[in-house]
Amino acid sequence: MTERATATEAALDLIEKLKKRHGPLMFHQSGGCCDGSSPMCYPDGELRIGEQDFYLGEIGDTPFYMSKDQYEYWKHTQLIIDVVDGRGGMFSLEGPEGKRFLTRSRVFSEAERKELQL
Repeated sequence: MTERATATEAALDLIEKLKKRHGPLMFHQSGGCCDGSSPMCYPDGELRIGEQDFYLGEIGDTPFYMSKDQYEYWKHTQLIIDVVDGRGGMFSLEGPEGKRFLTRSRVFSEAERKELQL
């Protein structure tokens, strides 16, 4: 099954480290504003998910969401969550680690688009 969101080994390692410190987590791909557009990591339930959010799947056994409006722009791509050195969003849990999550993407193949019914 084609995944809408996936993560690199480095991102998965950081997710596990953050889980040990903070417990269950959640991700939301921000759509801009004060932190730009980046994957934001929160303690599970800290960010209220509503009808206007789209569930993309899980990375590292952690749910990943984005707003439905933003999903319309990204739906033809697989999100690949990576981690790089530097400071990310001020509200995201990885900041004190000197790391930040980063979204990379690739366009789905025709076969993947059919599988996902896009």
